[in-house]
Amino acid sequence: MEGDSILYVQTSDDPERQYSPLILAQTAKAMDIEAKVYYLGQGLRILKPGAAEKIKIGSFPSLFEMIQKTLDLGIEILVCEASKQMLGWEKVDLIPGVKIVGAATLNDLALEAKTAMWF
Repeated sequence: MEGDSILYVQTSDDPERQYSPLILAQTAKAMDIEAKVYYLGQGLRILKPGAAEKIKIGSFPSLFEMIQKTLDLGIEILVCEASKQMLGWEKVDLIPGVKIVGAATLNDLALEAKTAMWF
């Protein structure tokens, strides 16, 4: 599976849609598949400090713990600058470790990845 890569795109702030891209990215990493998670649109709301800590579904750890584990595994979590501007966030604090990137980055990542999954 050398050279395989998957891009997971999170577009929603719906709590029940938050876990899948993180779990799948962590699973891909365990399978030696390069994974990246890209937050777009309303999905950015979850990345404000305090928001992810409030979400815990079923027997899973809190969403913040899942995000932190994803980052700790070396999986990049990227944030769309244009979406940040769309939300009116000129200056905003986000969870440490996420990286703000330009909108064109999503196009580049999608072209480079073997597959992309949207949530």
